[in-house]
Amino acid sequence: MSWNPFSRHAVSKKSVVSKAAEKELEREVKRLEELDEASRKLYKDMKRCVEANNALSKVEHKIVQDLSVSSLNQQEDEFRFHIEEWSHALDSLERYRMEMNSNAQRAVVEPMKKFCSIFPNLQSAIKKREQSLQEYNRCQVKVNKYQDRDRTGQNVVKLDMSRKALDLARDEFLMHDTALKQDLPKLYEGRIEYFESCLEALIKSQVSYNSETFKIYSNVFSQLSHNTNQTLEECKEHNKKLLTEIKGLSLTADD
Repeated sequence: MSWNPFSRHAVSKKSVVSKAAEKELEREVKRLEELDEASRKLYKDMKRCVEANNALSKVEHKIVQDLSVSSLNQQEDEFRFHIEEWSHALDSLERYRMEMNSNAQRAVVEPMKKFCSIFPNLQSAIKKREQSLQEYNRCQVKVNKYQDRDRTGQNVVKLDMSRKALDLARDEFLMHDTALKQDLPKLYEGRIEYFESCLEALIKSQVSYNSETFKIYSNVFSQLSHNTNQTLEECKEHNKKLLTEIKGLSLTADD
């Protein structure tokens, strides 16, 4: 949902602030709004990534468990050996998977959650600035009104009071306006360093996990393929040939 006040109404033609100044601030606010959306998306996507890693682990263990209790596993020693090796590999990988997910949580999910928490404060600051601008405009209108009236005693008093209110409104607005103009660009530029440190930690964790995965499964592969020197393509062709032979059986032939 948009939290940019400039997207909801046009700048008043009689505003005490120039349209150019408002447009410049509007661009800064728009950039921060887009950053807010991107940050929340990254936070949610990273949470889904961690959840997907956990789900993958459960599915892999479920497959091995189902194969372990199959009749084929009970009857074929070589098949049982293969399943046991796969099971050992998954058990070894589980520690590294948990470590990667923990690192992802600490390196990305939690930092992004903290980063996203600053945007409600920004929204509040922008809203206060907008409210102070409206008050500033109202006070200026009052001063202009009493300046154009006859200088009677009552009008002079009202003009003096209006000018004092205008001074207070101007100071209030300038305080909010100056703070935003100084801080918004700094926040936007600071996003790069913040994100880079998060992503660097995540990539290091993934490199570590995938390196261990490669080592473990390479060892499993060497155990499973000790009786054959077939390449992956040769295995595919062999299985394709077997499937063709199975389909050629009278029991499996189409009517």
